[in-house]
Parts: sequence; structure tokens; C-alpha cells
Amino acid sequence: MAPHKDHHTAEAAPPLSRRRFAAGATTAAAVAGLGAAAPAAPAALPETPSPEPSGAAGRQACLAVARAILLLDEDGAELAPRYERILRGGGLPRSGAARTGAPGTPGTSGTPGKKVLVVGAGPAGLAAALLLGRAGHRVTVVEANGNRAGGRIKTFRTGGHEGAEQPFADPKQYAEAGAMRIPGSHPLVMGLIDELGLKRRRFHLVDVDADGRPAYRTWIAVNGVRIRRADYAKDPRAVNRSFGVPEKYLDTPAAQILGRALDPVRDEYSTAGPDGKRVNKPLPQCLEGWARVVERFGGWSMHRFLTEHAGFDERTIDLIGTLENLTSRLPLSFLHSFIGWSLINPGTVFWELRGGTATLVDALLKELEELKVPVRFDRRATRVEYRGDGRGGDDGTPHIGADGPAVWIDTVSEGRDGAVVREQFTGDCAVLTVPFSGLRQIQIAPALSYGKRRAVTELHYDSATKVLLEFSRRWWEFDEADWKRELERVRPGLYDAYRLGRAPDDGSLLGAHPSVPRGHISAAQRVHYTACRWISRDQPEAAGVTGGGSVCDNPNRFMFNPSHRVAGSEGGVLLASYSWADDARRWDCLDDEARYPYALRGVQQVYGQRVEVFYTGAGRTQSWQRDPYAYGEAAVLLPGQHTELFPLLGRREGPLFFAGDHTSIRTAWIEGALESAVRTALEVHRA
Repeated sequence: MAPHKDHHTAEAAPPLSRRRFAAGATTAAAVAGLGAAAPAAPAALPETPSPEPSGAAGRQACLAVARAILLLDEDGAELAPRYERILRGGGLPRSGAARTGAPGTPGTSGTPGKKVLVVGAGPAGLAAALLLGRAGHRVTVVEANGNRAGGRIKTFRTGGHEGAEQPFADPKQYAEAGAMRIPGSHPLVMGLIDELGLKRRRFHLVDVDADGRPAYRTWIAVNGVRIRRADYAKDPRAVNRSFGVPEKYLDTPAAQILGRALDPVRDEYSTAGPDGKRVNKPLPQCLEGWARVVERFGGWSMHRFLTEHAGFDERTIDLIGTLENLTSRLPLSFLHSFIGWSLINPGTVFWELRGGTATLVDALLKELEELKVPVRFDRRATRVEYRGDGRGGDDGTPHIGADGPAVWIDTVSEGRDGAVVREQFTGDCAVLTVPFSGLRQIQIAPALSYGKRRAVTELHYDSATKVLLEFSRRWWEFDEADWKRELERVRPGLYDAYRLGRAPDDGSLLGAHPSVPRGHISAAQRVHYTACRWISRDQPEAAGVTGGGSVCDNPNRFMFNPSHRVAGSEGGVLLASYSWADDARRWDCLDDEARYPYALRGVQQVYGQRVEVFYTGAGRTQSWQRDPYAYGEAAVLLPGQHTELFPLLGRREGPLFFAGDHTSIRTAWIEGALESAVRTALEVHRA
């Protein structure tokens, strides 16, 4: 087969291209430019860009990525305000075959709406279905899950649209398996939340004091050193020395070291004021600046940037990687991490939804129900057939649905009710929101274009795993007086026994507090807990924090405390471990139940052994890599994939349209999913 015109033929490769990464050339020497000497300090971007991508085609690819970052159309106009108006009730424009009205209602032109199949009931699929249904199209949503919509929005809770079983000992408790924090800088999701009347409240990415001000009292526990974040910011020497960083970095916090390395890149599209806050340059300059960044670093990994451009030694990279959550993604695209930091800056306000993020899914399903748009659960797509290229007329004007169905989708149930059912759905067009890692398992005939098939095959998906543990009291909020009072309720003298390292570690105190509901801790749990216990008996002071998270170098890596209490409950669910990439895959090797004693041990390493008395024995865990419908956490691109594959991801193929956060530059965020939903709904509406 002849290569597609968008396919890059083999050329001289840069020190670390996407293809060399895929082939396994990820040694430190390859990433660092095959041993080339690194500069002593970050340098300004050179006038001459790197050789990949090159030429007019490469330049256009860089501009396309830059427009996606800023969410601009081909003419450089901002799309976010238009998309937000559409999502917030403005609806799709009054043009095309269908106009506003009930599903199937003819528009003013007398032409009925299209029959649209939406595959996948994540936020992209639900939002696209809602917009198209409101515009008068006849929409059916097909979802592989048996009883749950939402994709990677998943709340462990009692009840809800999925009718989930009680996940925790306290039925009032809930916790997020997936999306948990919503940036206030994301206008589409914030606008939709407010339009649907959902209740939101602040998500404390940083722990706060009683007045809601950042306190920075959570822990950094690495290399045998435990220190409060605020103390580390004042005097980072002990932690930095434990990594063996050069003298010039001993007194600089990791975040500042990294920030200074990134500043020359940020200078391409923004300016820093006297207070350090950055403001984007005028839009044309900002666009050109981002295009230069993509052109210069599009084929670079984060490790290559830190070594070759920033000039960091391996010890400094270890420090930054451990504290700033980079270690597991060093071989992946520099652009992915950099774009995330640029769009979500330290001043960003985050929000959460009362009752869990799944309340957004509940509200979208309710809207679809009112429109009489069916959502067919337990229907995994196995084959998609489509007719022709979906175009008619010599001028190439899209002409869908004129001659009967153009798309046939075969599905199969998972046999949850004891019977396996096959069902076929037909339509004028289809919106496929399935992650490309899952789309590979769906037969599509005729074959998609070369570029699209390459994107489906090669787009990289990362891993992410959460382990959640329930406690009958919010001990992370305790001071020492609280600890003494509650431990003495278990056994007189127990407070001092823990403080002096004399408390038994045989599992007898697991869930020993009177507030712990009985019947959730088995004898087997106590055995496993004892076998996995942490041998150190040191007892740190009370955490005394609300919200925020601690970082450590044990397998738990990142721990997040609930930002708010659950009404009517004295307990709470701790996100005991949140990990990505290789860190996550090492948890994924364990069965779900086997993860909990290890996660509890990791918590005790940071917060002390005494937390065990409040453990209810109930936990929940989510591995997105092992999820049979997600096929991974999100598309986290490899070096080169932004310019090589990104322009292909959302491109229409005849009557097949593609949506999902993986088709947006804002992968792994609800914002990216909604952005893709509006874009695709507009494409279908106008086709």
C-alpha cells in the first residue's frame, strides 16, 4: 500500500524520536543526545529550529498544534467563547439539515435530522449526543459498560445512576476513581456545570488552614527525610542533599529549579511581571511563540529537555522527578507535561462537585432522558462498517444520509444476565469516542485512511492507578490532643505506646477504635497486614491538615486528603496512593484486595503506625490500564506524536466522526472531552 500523504517517510532521526522510543532506544545516553555535553544553564531558544519537523508541512503541523493549544480556528479566532455558548444552552447554529426541535422533528427546511450513532457514553459521547439531540437529530448512544456511563469519570458511591453497591463501611462516604479536580481555568466544563445547576466547591490542591489559606503542612518523605512542605520551601537543604544535588542547587526548592529551566520556553509566548505571574503575549505573537516551542521541542522527551537543554545532572533530575511527579514520565513527550503546566498554573483554582464528579454524568443522562435519546448499556461495539466516503457532489460538499444507512455497528453484550446478545445499530453517521487503544479491537470496514490507522495503532496511552482507604475518623486533621483523646478511648496508655514505639504490630490494633464498624476486617486481612507492616516504629507529629497531598518515594508516591467532610459522617476516604506510568503498573500487578495492606503500610511510613486504629477494612482501587473499556488512563503522547499524529486524531473519515479527550490537546481532562464533543457535533450537524 502506498504511504498516505501525511505519513513521514524514513529520514535521519533526531537523538530521541518517537520511533526510536518505540523501538526501545530509551537509554540515558540516547535521551541526552548520545553523551553530548550538556549546557551549564538553560539557554534561550535558538533562531534555527531543530531539524524535525521540517519544511512547509512540518511548519503547518506545528501551527496546527499551537492552534489546538490556544483553541483557535484556522483563521486564528478563539473557539472557547463559541463552544461555551453552545454548551450553555445556545445550541448548535441554525444551519445544516437539522434545526432546533425535538429529536426527529423536521427543521424549517423540511429535512429531518440525521440518524446519529454515538459509541461511548463518556463525557464526550454524552455531550455530543445532547447537543445533536437538542438540534433535532435522532441519536442513539451505545455503551459497553453494563450499568455505568462516564468513561473515566467514576465515583465509588452508594446509589447513583449505576446503582452501585455500597463501596465503604459508611454508606455516606464516596471517593473518586477517576476525575476528581476541575480547573477553574477550563471554561467549557465550568460553564456546563453551572448550566446544569450542579453544586461545586473548592478542591484544595494545597492543604489549607482554618481560614482557607494555603498552609503547606503536608509531608515530603523521601530518602529517609520527612519534612513539611512549608519547611522545605524555607530550607530545602536536607532533602536536596539527600539526593546528592550539586552545591548550586542545595538551597533551591525543586519546583523553583524546574521553573527556571522552563522560563526560556515560556518566554516564547508569554511575559512575566514583577510578581512573577505570566501573561500571554498578544494572540498572533502567542500563536507564533507556541509554534516555535512545538517546532523546537516537539520531538523531545522530558528527560532529554532536562539534560540537554536545562543542563541538569541525574541527581537533580531525580530530585525534580520525585517531588514534582516527573520520574515516571521522563521518557514521554516534553510537550505533554509542559502544555499541562502552562495551562494549569500554580495560581489555578480547582473545584470539585458535591456528591462526586459522577453527578455531572447523572445530570447529562437526565437531560438525554428528557430528550428521549436512548443510551443502550451493555453493548460493546465489535465491528463498524460504513458506506463510501460519505461525500456527494463534485464540489466535495458532505452529503450524508441521502441513500439510506451509511453506518452499521455490530455489538455484543457481556452476558451479565446470563445471555449473550448480539445487536446491530444503523445510522447515517457515527461518532466514535472509544479510546484509540480500544478502537484497535474494533473491526472497521472499509479500512480507514493510512494516517488514521497509524494514529489508532501508535497513539500512546499511559497508566494510572488509585488506591483508596476508608477511615472512621479524619485523623489527618488531628492535632496531638485529638490523637491522645482518641487513642486513650482504645486503650489507656496507647498514646504513649505509639509515641515510644511500643504498640503491638501484630494486627491486633487494626480497626481497634470504637468508631470502626465491625465486620469489615477479616482474619486474613490482619495476617496480610502483619506480613506487610513497616518495620520502622518512628512516630511523626500529627499532620493537622485539611485537603492537599503528601509526596513520598515509597510505592504510594502521592497521597491526597479529602478537601471537605461528607455531611453526616465523621470518617473519610483517603486517596492513599495515586501513581502514573511505571509507578502505576507496579500496583497493577497486584489483585485489588492485595493492594490495600501495602497501601496502608505506605501511609504509615509517612503518617505513623497509629493511623491503623481507624482503618475500617474497606478500600477501593482503580487501575485504568486494566479497565476493559478504558484501555489506559489517557493518551499521553510520546516524543514526536504531537506533530506526527495529533492532526490526524479528530479527522473525519466519511460518515465516521471522532471525539474524546484523546482528540484534543487537553488529554486526560474533562475539558478536552467537551471540546471534542462540541467540535464533532458541529461537524455532524453541518455534514
